[in-house]
Amino acid sequence: MKLKLTSLLVAAGLGACAFNSYADDLLQIYKLAQQKDPVILQAKAERDAAFERINQSQAALLPHLSIDGGYTYSSTLGNYSPAKYDNASAGLTLTQSIFSRANWLNLGIAEKDATQQEALYGYQQQGLMVRVASAYFNVLRAIDDLSYVRANKDAVKRQLEQTQQRYKVGLTPITDVNEAQAEYDRTVAQEIQSENKLDNSYESIRKLIGVIPRNLKLLNTKEFSPAPLSHQNKYWMDSAIDKNLQLNADRIAKQVAEQQIDVAQAGHLPTLSLNGGLSTQYKDYRDNSIASRASDQGHADSANIGLQLSVPLYQGGEINSKVREARYNYVAASQSLENTYRTIQTNLNSYYNNVRANLSSIKAYEQTVKSSLSALKATEAGFKVGTRTIVDVQDATSNYYQAKEELAASRYDYIINMLTLKQLAGTLKESDLQGINNLLYVPKSQIPVQPAAPSLDSN
Repeated sequence: MKLKLTSLLVAAGLGACAFNSYADDLLQIYKLAQQKDPVILQAKAERDAAFERINQSQAALLPHLSIDGGYTYSSTLGNYSPAKYDNASAGLTLTQSIFSRANWLNLGIAEKDATQQEALYGYQQQGLMVRVASAYFNVLRAIDDLSYVRANKDAVKRQLEQTQQRYKVGLTPITDVNEAQAEYDRTVAQEIQSENKLDNSYESIRKLIGVIPRNLKLLNTKEFSPAPLSHQNKYWMDSAIDKNLQLNADRIAKQVAEQQIDVAQAGHLPTLSLNGGLSTQYKDYRDNSIASRASDQGHADSANIGLQLSVPLYQGGEINSKVREARYNYVAASQSLENTYRTIQTNLNSYYNNVRANLSSIKAYEQTVKSSLSALKATEAGFKVGTRTIVDVQDATSNYYQAKEELAASRYDYIINMLTLKQLAGTLKESDLQGINNLLYVPKSQIPVQPAAPSLDSN
């Protein structure tokens, strides 16, 4: 059954929600996402597969031992030449590579590839932190938006009722009533849009963990205090050059591509291997014909050991083509590394600027909320004495709640942008999520999901 989030009570402006002592928090959802998110599970499997390739490369350097055997039975029927023939054999074969430059190079490549996949897995873990935080705070953002829209709607409704009363006693013209009604209808439409936005925001969390959380802890704005940037942009870029896991993975990919050139060139070199074996054979032949009654039985053992040298002379130009291909791949890997570096540089500069803007915006919107509240009170007072119109009151009311909405959004933007900046710099850790998680609390009234929704502790 589809969850009907929009039928639930809103925290701000209503005050009718029952107290719920349990709510899922940011860290709890992150822990579950580590177990459920397909992206992180894919990265983990790719890392594990890369380490298995090390074992496969090592196997090419170790002895290969095999055993084989066979048995043949044949019979000739007839009065003149009936005969039976049995033949059984078994053998043990040993092969040991003595010199193969390609095998040793492939082992080094496998080790580097595993290191690269480990770095990519770590990068995906950091990315998961950002994705979880983004999904979580997008829900809180939608909750706040719906709360402010409904609070604004309630205020506009009260203003409409007051205007209707003033019209009845002749204090207000009908145009004020119509304008108040139009504004109220607009807030109803905004409420519908905000409800839909909230519904959709929960789907981002479902994508990460497979379920929709029952309730979410909210951000304690009284305790929230954004930390200023303590370092200049150059510090973050230097950190990214040294610690960004995606950049490190691309560096390793370039090294692997360079070694692949050596592997291709090794196709020109000879290979030497040691081959040995033991074998035994038993045969039994019987001829029961009238003309000749004879039998032949035998048993033979043999052993052999030797060196096999293979020198490539000409393979139709295949080796030279592989060398050229490897060189082109090296150029491609080099350009991919350069592209990653420039992308990180661009994104890091953008998020650094975003965080700075968020810090300034938070302060500005905090003052805007105070100013717009004072303006609203003054406008309401002016309306009572006839110096301001109902439109002025409605505009002031809308400005006040819009300022609160923008303040909340700037806080969430700061959190996400700061986490992303740390990811780009390669310094993002789980402790960063823990610090944010400590600022969350269970409100006395909130917007929960239907009670039938599963809680995270039941999975």
